[in-house]
Amino acid sequence: MNTTRLARTIFGTLLTLAFASATQGASPSLTGVRPLGGQRGTEVVVDLTGARLADAQEVFFYQPGISTTKLEVVADNHVKVTFKIDGDASLGLHDIRLRTATGVSELRTFSVGALKEVAEVEPNDEFLKPQKIEFGSVVNGVARSEDVDYFAFEAKKGDRITAEVEGARLGIALFDPYVAIMDSKRFELASSDDAALIWQDAFASVVAPEDGTYLIQVRESAYAGTDACLYRVHIGNYPRPTATVPAGGKFGETIDVRLIGDVLGEKTTKVTLPVEQSREFGIVATDDQGTAPYPNAFRLSPFGNVIEAEPNNDQATATRFEGSMALNGVIDKPEDVDHFVFPAKKGENYNIRVYARRLRSPLDSVLYIAKKGGGALAGDDDGGGSPDSSLKFTAPEDGEYVISIVDHLKKGGPDYFYRIEVANEVPLISMSVVTESLQRGAGASNLAVPRGNRQAILVNARRQAIGGALNIGFEGLPAGAELKADEMAANQPTMPVIVEAKLDAPIAGSLVRVDGKLADPKQEVPSEFRQISELVLGQNQVPYWTRSVDRLAVAVTEEAPYSIEVVEPKVPLVRGGSMNLKVVAKRKPGFTAAIAISLPWNPPGVGSSGGVAIPEKADEATIPMNADGGAEIRTWKIVVNGTASTDKGPIMVSSQLANLTVAAPFLSLAYSPASVEQGKETDLVVAVNKAVDFPGEATVTLIGLPNKVTTDIKTITKDTKEVVFRIKTDAVSPAGNHQNLFCQVAVVQEGEPILHNLGSGSLRIDVPLPPKPAPAAPVAAAAPAAAPVEAAPAPEKRLTRLEKLRLEARERAKAQP
Repeated sequence: MNTTRLARTIFGTLLTLAFASATQGASPSLTGVRPLGGQRGTEVVVDLTGARLADAQEVFFYQPGISTTKLEVVADNHVKVTFKIDGDASLGLHDIRLRTATGVSELRTFSVGALKEVAEVEPNDEFLKPQKIEFGSVVNGVARSEDVDYFAFEAKKGDRITAEVEGARLGIALFDPYVAIMDSKRFELASSDDAALIWQDAFASVVAPEDGTYLIQVRESAYAGTDACLYRVHIGNYPRPTATVPAGGKFGETIDVRLIGDVLGEKTTKVTLPVEQSREFGIVATDDQGTAPYPNAFRLSPFGNVIEAEPNNDQATATRFEGSMALNGVIDKPEDVDHFVFPAKKGENYNIRVYARRLRSPLDSVLYIAKKGGGALAGDDDGGGSPDSSLKFTAPEDGEYVISIVDHLKKGGPDYFYRIEVANEVPLISMSVVTESLQRGAGASNLAVPRGNRQAILVNARRQAIGGALNIGFEGLPAGAELKADEMAANQPTMPVIVEAKLDAPIAGSLVRVDGKLADPKQEVPSEFRQISELVLGQNQVPYWTRSVDRLAVAVTEEAPYSIEVVEPKVPLVRGGSMNLKVVAKRKPGFTAAIAISLPWNPPGVGSSGGVAIPEKADEATIPMNADGGAEIRTWKIVVNGTASTDKGPIMVSSQLANLTVAAPFLSLAYSPASVEQGKETDLVVAVNKAVDFPGEATVTLIGLPNKVTTDIKTITKDTKEVVFRIKTDAVSPAGNHQNLFCQVAVVQEGEPILHNLGSGSLRIDVPLPPKPAPAAPVAAAAPAAAPVEAAPAPEKRLTRLEKLRLEARERAKAQP
């Protein structure tokens, strides 16, 4: 590899790395939160570690119940904060980010528990030398390689002993914990590796058979732990049901919920449901002995409940319902099949969805629908790749129809609960932004907007049972920040928007609500937003543990040393054409670094080049763009992102939203085939078919000619009907049929070229025929007589294959008797 190519390769790699980290800007990196949680009703000193933390200013909390009472910067990689946890803070994981003067960190979690917090103290890896704790504690520990941790406590006969491990849920590492409850004689009373209720984490529960000492064992299930296998094990006398029936309810209703699966038996509790959607809502089991450390998942919807009435194992005994309802029940034993029957009119449409695995049931559902008295009309196992089944059904005639549900492997049990929602699709607008995945290089998907500058983000919209253009809204932006967004067309699922910050905007941040509203004011449709953060990846980079939040982190940050602007094209980008998009930079004095530039999003059918930069000390560069033959014709809003290295790390800014018009070609070309011998000339005739009048002359350049073949550039006007290229070849021009010819037509408007790439044509180059043999020399005059010379034998005549075959046939005929 020559040095020039090597330099280009290294520069391209650096640009790729710059683009990969672009969305992070100079944002802080938050890699450690220690301790991982705290008891509600207390204050906890927490160490936040990472990088670029020296200008830390606040912690964002997505869930209510925690506040920061003190923040102290210890070093650039260490911030010490004090969290005040309210007595009624929700139990389980709380999502947090750290905001600095230059950005917002990636998402991390902090767990809130109900029990006293204890730290693991080594050595505690021998059964006879456990760590002694108080019954009713949360132990924060680590499961290293071949490590087994023991914790001992005293319990009374009849006490419920429950131990639940937070491991993978903490979002630190791919961790498969194991937990066991043992008596003082080393007998294992209960154990757990994976529990459907809590993903790959584990919990075990037992009733103490006698007064005495009991031990909890915690380890990595295959003894393959690491320093990253941190855990929190909740040990206490608290309930832990594994199922709820019903598994969901209607907004605002007060309903009775059966809590199933606790070792002390089933319990029914009355629950008042929120009046609007809440992703954090769940049923927290509690009694006079304690409170579960995590809620049981519970679905909120606009549908009332139907509870199965056993027996309903066949069509004749099916549980009856009418209208849009949610069907709830349990596949309570192996081979169990539950049936529900409802009336339907011909042509009525129904969406039927199962909620089981999504609510942490072990059920792998299979769903069927049949005409009562007949066989299945439709069925589904894994709807859309999910273990939860779903299908769409149109009634073929008036009558009664039966829905049935069974486990895929015909398994069952008291916690194989389910919820089936049967209804027409409810109109909904689902908004989202790019998934945050630092391990896969996607960067942090938040907005850190420098004062006096801009930053862009892509917003996605999925319309359910509704159509139409949307207006995007950001509610609760920091002071001095403003959203700039175009209308999202009805057929458009993704669109760039930008947030601008005034030069005097306070350095601050907020969690912003993102919504989409139909442009038609007569239609009101609910909108929801979610942002997914991938915290742990499994094999093949498949997301293993994710968190979803309902707001977007936006911050106004310190000024950047540069800004960028798109020089908006005055002419369109035509289908099948190309253009160079000009981007200019405005630099502060002394800032000379190269600025990597790219489009984070291209309109449908439009492509743009990556690996482009405004060189060091330069003020502009161009990004090559092209449009294919199917690019959608309209004016689009585009944006360019720029990333440059500064003394505070890489900082990303964005251009304004610029107009890019995609248009139909001004003309088309039809090529006549041409052929020529090496070393000769010929004409290539191209017919011109005008579609749009254009002013002045356009240049036509024939592209793709083979080596040692030349022609001239032609000019045409809107009245030209034909272009003739005089093709000149060389004696060594490559022979063959060359079919990749096309013309680049440059039409100039407003002083800018509109480049059309139109084709394709062909040119055949032949090898010349060999020259004819030279005529025989004239006969010379007779010479004097001389001694006779024996004549040379006449050359043997070479026979053709056909003559040989005929001769052989004659010889065989002669040989016949």
